[in-house]
Amino acid sequence: MKKTWPLMFILLLTMSLIISGCNTSGTPVSGSDEQVDQSSSEINQEENMEGNENNPSDEEGEVSSDQNNDPVNTEPSQTVEVAEPEDPRPVFTYPDAVRGIYVTGHSAGGEKFSTLVQLLDSSDLNAMVIDIKDDYGNITFKMDEDSPLYDSSKPIIKDPKAMLQTLSEHEIYPIARIVVFKDTILAQKRPELSFVAGSQVWKNNRGEAFVNPFLKEVWDYNLQVAKAAVELGFQEIQFDYVRFPEGFEKKSLQYSAGDYQELNGQDPVQARIQAVTDFVAYARQELKQYDVDVSVDIFGYTVTLEDTPGIGQNFKKISSNVDVISSMIYPSHWGPYNLGVPKPDLDPYQLVANYVVKEKEQLFQLENPPVSRPWIQDFTARWLGSGNYRVYGKAEVEAQIQALNEAGISEFLVWNAANNYTPGVDYTPPLNQARIDEIKLADEALRQQILQEKEAQEAAEQQATEGGTLNEGDPEAEQNQNQEQEPDQNETPESNSVN
Repeated sequence: MKKTWPLMFILLLTMSLIISGCNTSGTPVSGSDEQVDQSSSEINQEENMEGNENNPSDEEGEVSSDQNNDPVNTEPSQTVEVAEPEDPRPVFTYPDAVRGIYVTGHSAGGEKFSTLVQLLDSSDLNAMVIDIKDDYGNITFKMDEDSPLYDSSKPIIKDPKAMLQTLSEHEIYPIARIVVFKDTILAQKRPELSFVAGSQVWKNNRGEAFVNPFLKEVWDYNLQVAKAAVELGFQEIQFDYVRFPEGFEKKSLQYSAGDYQELNGQDPVQARIQAVTDFVAYARQELKQYDVDVSVDIFGYTVTLEDTPGIGQNFKKISSNVDVISSMIYPSHWGPYNLGVPKPDLDPYQLVANYVVKEKEQLFQLENPPVSRPWIQDFTARWLGSGNYRVYGKAEVEAQIQALNEAGISEFLVWNAANNYTPGVDYTPPLNQARIDEIKLADEALRQQILQEKEAQEAAEQQATEGGTLNEGDPEAEQNQNQEQEPDQNETPESNSVN
């Protein structure tokens, strides 16, 4: 707090000078100049030591003695400006377009980190998606001992602040990946927050447990992790595994439906979709004060379905509540003839190109669509069997990027679980301008189609509303309107419907 004694000293000095040495014009008596100069110097020195930034300049602070015949007012302004505390976090700038790679906690905290930094320095890659809460549920840096997250945290990344400082120096954009509902650690600690089969926490065939998306306590647990990542300096929070376990609708498990109990009893599919969507909306609202982007990873196949029956993901509803949507569109993860491609892993360009068309059909319906930043494949899917996969390298990675870029999607993330990325990839490959022009025309036609369908639907709803209002309580008007609206016998109900 700023001390006030220098101001009292000024007032006492002024009164003393007026009483003992000032003439009628306000000029000090002879011999007092040196004393005043010395006193003023001491006062200024004390005020400077106190950090006073409000001293008026000579021009602004000078008061004429003949204004209203008042004595000179030497008291400085009382306005105090409190400086904002300096933000200790590293500084980052959003790149021209995010082109990133996935980085495990062990890679970020180990020897491989410098190799990955060199990869980004030597290419057009510019971002890292780093595990902050991994697939098992580990928080990858050690939290403070008084934190409720302490027991779930490990010093995998020993010095996260130094890591982020390095990323800042190399202009690498940091994104914190948080695996949400796949969390074996929390499930084992708190079975009541998970799904139980018999007397044991249920696990999938890979030995992984999930926690319950219906429960707000689980939401808040993950939001604590997200906020800790933001406080370190991460610029974006990416939520992964924002869903129920695969095949959930076919399992017989015991669990609480929380606030969704009634809906879960009436329509379990919609209950799951509502819970997942609500979590995403809640997370974005909670993180809004931190001025960070929120992104969600989502199965690519969700663009082909209105609703997913088991996992609770709805592409449009999730996309409406995020800044970035990251579909996992790895060619190896699509079955034969999905998206019209006989063997998707063998044709990465066509698979991605066909996917983008389906995604736009969804995103163009949104008033404020998020940035599309898909995950692409930099690994070989040998498990598909001979004749169904190809070895992925430079050409295959570039083909996926080319398909995205030509469709107007300039952002992407590259996945390799072991963080062994193909060398020599051109991450901004040359594009086919004729293909770009063709896609732009198709996009405009699609937008117009969606707009027309929306307008037709709104008109039909308005007509139905106005018709009901007109006829309500007026039998004569209802009879007249029924005569006016008698349909043409050549029309069918289908021809009047809105698709």
